[in-house]
Amino acid sequence: MVVLGVGASEDERVGASQCGEYSNQVMKDGTCKLVATLPQMDEHRCPDVFRCTDEVSYWLHENEERKQQILALHETISELQEELRNHRHRVKVLELQSEEKSRLNSSQEHRVRELEAQYADATTLLHVQGSLLSDLQVQILNLSMLVEKVHRNPGCMINIVRTSPLLSNQHTLHPEMQHVRNCPIDCASIYYNGVRRSGIYTVVPSLGAMPVEVYCDMDTDGGGWTVIQRRQDGSVKFDRGWKEYKDGFGDLRTEYWLGNRHIHDLSTQGDYVLRVDMEDWSGKRKHALYQNFRIEDEAAQYRLHISGFSGTVEDSFSWYHDKQDFSTPDTGNICAEISHAGWWYNQCFYANLNGVYHKAKISRNLYSITIYPKGGRYSPKGKNTLGPNGIVWFTWKDTDYYSLRKVAMMIRPRTFRPHLSP
Repeated sequence: MVVLGVGASEDERVGASQCGEYSNQVMKDGTCKLVATLPQMDEHRCPDVFRCTDEVSYWLHENEERKQQILALHETISELQEELRNHRHRVKVLELQSEEKSRLNSSQEHRVRELEAQYADATTLLHVQGSLLSDLQVQILNLSMLVEKVHRNPGCMINIVRTSPLLSNQHTLHPEMQHVRNCPIDCASIYYNGVRRSGIYTVVPSLGAMPVEVYCDMDTDGGGWTVIQRRQDGSVKFDRGWKEYKDGFGDLRTEYWLGNRHIHDLSTQGDYVLRVDMEDWSGKRKHALYQNFRIEDEAAQYRLHISGFSGTVEDSFSWYHDKQDFSTPDTGNICAEISHAGWWYNQCFYANLNGVYHKAKISRNLYSITIYPKGGRYSPKGKNTLGPNGIVWFTWKDTDYYSLRKVAMMIRPRTFRPHLSP
């Protein structure tokens, strides 16, 4: 056995080679003990220890290289640990920056929400201001109309006070201003004031209502009629929406609808009679008279109240249309859509005086124009026709497919007496 002292090692190593087995061990004093056990050779002689010197030297060299590798690994690990600490520090910094940005973003989002709320409030105020301005402009226009009316009739001064929102807070009026006898509330009032010529006049339907221009018929059955509707030549389209039927449309000189709000104001200021004059394409004329006529306000859909029929034609109106709401094509009523008109539809109608104007068949040549007497008849298979839609009074021809040539609806007080003063 050979014992050699070498540099220190961390543990005991054992190896085997042609020179036998060997091991090393770190001693307490820091030296390394190398023990080699050489194999027994032939002839019972121990081998020469120096023959294994090269191998032992190689083994020692390998051991030193491993030691250097371990030291290098320790250094690499230290560097990696330092780099890891640096990365952790950078991550922490980034986290802090991210938290700061999140806080700033949250603050900015809060500010944006505040600004959006302020913008919404400003927009609302702007709309309110615009609405108030529009109302003031309407009031100014109404006052201008009333002033013009007063210039023509000083007795209507009361209506300026009653109808003007700017003056409505005045609770007491001079007794002289309470006198409204000279202010016409309808065409019958104008008749009583001595006017006997048919034409366009201005009336104030009732206290609180605005002046409205109307056509007064002073010739039919004693006169005094306020005409609320007229059809005569198809020059005005009656396929209109709710608002137009509410406010009125057309030309008072030809065809028009006075407007549901005006008809309501007129028909609810007393007991009124409705007269319907009709003419077919052969020139034959008939009329229907109703002793009770009025319509409710917009909140009640201008519901119709009509009764007390008489006349030269059979009734097609009151028995079927009484207590029906007014409908227009834009309100979703299928009858109004089919008829292309506004009316007090039931399911759908027996009278449809605002329907489509179906003109007579006209033949023209170089020498003459011929209007066929069967004008007004139309086919259910006509263009864009989903059902009957003409100016119909069913009992006239006992059909929905005959459209009248002329129609006029007019009202006056039930107590009206021609050629008499009130």
